[in-house]
Amino acid sequence: MIEKEVAELRRRYKADKSNITHVAGCYVNENREIISRFDQSLALLSEDEQEKMLSLLRKTLSGGMGKNLLEITFETRQVVEGEEHKLLMALRESKLRDEALLERFYQTAIAALELESSYMILLAHDAYDVPYRTKDGDRQDEAGSEVFSYVLCAVCPVKETKPALSYSAYENEFRNLTVNRIISPPETGFLFPAFDDRSTNLYNALFYTRNVKETQDAFVEALFRQSPPMPAAQQMTTFQNILGSSLDGDCSYQVVQAVGDQLRDMITEHRLNKEEENLVISRGTVRQVLEDCGVEPPALQRFEEHFDESFGKGADLPPSNLVNPRQMEIKTPDVTIRLDPLKSNLVETRVINGGKYILIRAEEGVEVDGVYIHIQ
Repeated sequence: MIEKEVAELRRRYKADKSNITHVAGCYVNENREIISRFDQSLALLSEDEQEKMLSLLRKTLSGGMGKNLLEITFETRQVVEGEEHKLLMALRESKLRDEALLERFYQTAIAALELESSYMILLAHDAYDVPYRTKDGDRQDEAGSEVFSYVLCAVCPVKETKPALSYSAYENEFRNLTVNRIISPPETGFLFPAFDDRSTNLYNALFYTRNVKETQDAFVEALFRQSPPMPAAQQMTTFQNILGSSLDGDCSYQVVQAVGDQLRDMITEHRLNKEEENLVISRGTVRQVLEDCGVEPPALQRFEEHFDESFGKGADLPPSNLVNPRQMEIKTPDVTIRLDPLKSNLVETRVINGGKYILIRAEEGVEVDGVYIHIQ
């Protein structure tokens, strides 16, 4: 899926646009016990409550592709005979009305989820009459021919408020506020099937994680029988380690700066051109940058080998997972420097009288403890 397709679905999560008639789910305590099950008709909620419920579900379609939203691909064998795929298909076809199927899904999810607090599992089914769009992007509702039927799951932590003393100005008296349970935005969830090329793709699902440092691996394994994609934060750390270990003596400030600048330029150009396809790069893209920087062939060979070992052969990665587009960081054991990547030319490294230095050009506006100083 591309971000434009995710956004198209996300726009449906309004009371006047959605075909979601009810939300099924359960409330699970800290001991992984189901306290209650529910099948809530949205028609019985107030307009404000409907909007809040749909907003919780909509957050499962938020964040960046390859960062918060990760594509899961089923093998052909799984689609034909896999029990995990059959369960998801059955939930979709039943429109969440089969209690036995729901119970089976709850037990599978609860056994795998790793959350410290109590939480709610929310499930919604939607049937989207996909409007036809011309190559110019014009929408023609009457020409639509497909109904995209899908299930959306959101796993939302439940937080307890603390008792407190409040004051009611209307009644002019103090009152005790009792403990309440508040549903927080989803920690994880998924969309099945995927909405690829604005059409149903039964071979894919879209997985959501709020935390880019971890992906609820056991939950992914239990639902999809697939290894979860490497978390975005781990991709960045892994890429940094690969550069350092592969280049060794060739790993200079200039080389790392050049790689970062190239990746950031690609991100900026992709955004400015408003390209629809997700931006990804291959091992070969980075190798070319390193080669242009004069990195020796043995180091290039080590880089390619380490890249394949860590990410897999033929892996394509979002460059925004490999460098911070907005900030460059230079760190020593004692000092950390953060700067706008566009200002990286202000920094250089140098050896002076045998000592290694990081130099930052500073013509004016230099402060020390809030005091402007003059460099003599």
